[in-house]
Amino acid sequence: MKAWDVFNQVRGRVKDETGVLGGTGSLKAALCCPSPYSVGMSSLGFQTIYREMNLHPGASAERAFLPDQPEEYRKRRLPVFTYEGETPLGEFPVVAFSIAYELELAGLLEILDLSNIPVLRSGRTEKHPLIIAGGPLTLSNPAILAPFVDLVILGEGEDLVHTLLDAVRETGRRELLSCFSRAPGFFVPGLSSSLLSISRVSPDRLPAYSQILTRKAVWANMFLIEPERGCSHACAYCVMRRAPDGGMRLVPAQKVLSLIPEHTPRVGLVGAAVTDHPEVEELAGKIVSGGRRIGISSLRAERLNENLLRILVRGGYRTLTTALDGFSGRLRARLGRKTTEQHLIRAAEMVRSTGMQRLKLYQMIGVPGETMEDIDEGIRFSLELGRIAPLSLSIAPFVAKRNTPLDGAPFEAVDSLERKLAAIRSGLKGKVDVRPSSARWAWVEYMLSQGGEDAGLAAMEAWKNGGGFAAWKKAFNVPTF
Repeated sequence: MKAWDVFNQVRGRVKDETGVLGGTGSLKAALCCPSPYSVGMSSLGFQTIYREMNLHPGASAERAFLPDQPEEYRKRRLPVFTYEGETPLGEFPVVAFSIAYELELAGLLEILDLSNIPVLRSGRTEKHPLIIAGGPLTLSNPAILAPFVDLVILGEGEDLVHTLLDAVRETGRRELLSCFSRAPGFFVPGLSSSLLSISRVSPDRLPAYSQILTRKAVWANMFLIEPERGCSHACAYCVMRRAPDGGMRLVPAQKVLSLIPEHTPRVGLVGAAVTDHPEVEELAGKIVSGGRRIGISSLRAERLNENLLRILVRGGYRTLTTALDGFSGRLRARLGRKTTEQHLIRAAEMVRSTGMQRLKLYQMIGVPGETMEDIDEGIRFSLELGRIAPLSLSIAPFVAKRNTPLDGAPFEAVDSLERKLAAIRSGLKGKVDVRPSSARWAWVEYMLSQGGEDAGLAAMEAWKNGGGFAAWKKAFNVPTF
């Protein structure tokens, strides 16, 4: 790949997009996704903050992404540059990152380094951009960002990003950081005495929705919109669990429908508990009756009924995806997960009766207190479901997150998890499709999710040494499992 090919790739992507904004303000900012373009353009949070930054009367924001092939940028000595203006990140006074989860930290480091911006904040001066971070990671463990960023927006950023942009335009960096180190909703590494309160926007600021559509996103040409935010459930492992002020903030179906562009071919309803919305059937029905395909991010089995599933089938659904998150009833009760075997049996029967092709079920292993008896129960039940409708299991190791009741729970040994996965594969072979995620990379995620600044520095060492699993083990000083 030549340097010219890199620019042509970016220009081809921009040409394919609809909805690109151009702010009119004098403050230029770059908004970065530490994952590749196809992932970033399927992120509702990233797109929402992009719109908010461009709506600010004094600012103009451009997008940048982790290159698909960072080694090509390094070999050609190309800095990461923005899609709108093809401007290197180092030329912006503000560079912001929207970070979804722990493993994206390596992407942040890669982008900074490729852009000739010192990775460590201690190595930067006022001549360098102000490095800001926000996104879903800040709900759990923003501490791992502390060695690298100048300021973190904690929680929901739609309001606070405007406050921050105002301050950047009006205040010097030192005064700005000192002020925000004491402000709720912000964390300034090295100055804030603690991680202060998480920001939450009022319901009248909702919903979040897509700004740019492209067929080159993971969810190609899908308009994403959020009919609810938060969750009324209290699952012990989830950072989206019930909040003190009531959890879910609902958006009326009519407001959601009014924001969907007329010619959008696909609509995705996004949220932690979309099927808990009291108007979800009405909303889905009107989307589908308008000739659009539909996707819903979170189908809870206990909330499903045949009418909703038939609407989804008309909207293009072929696989019903839901979650059980615990291989036995005993474990699900401990986790606060209200989904039962009967809920899943009924879901499988509706898959068959509505003409869907498959039931896909998310499961966790390595839950605290789990035994092989729990695994055996899950195998038995999976076989039962598989006799009703074709079944796929997507299995992920449990990773304890900060700010949940299971914060601090240990990670099960990798070899133990792999033995359990082998038993599951053997017990379901030829009858249920089993798709496990890596126990080793789940361990890396765990080490970051439970760590502080030291874990962030370990991530930097792993990244410097190639980012392979052996590098992560060495960085965390774990020679063997």
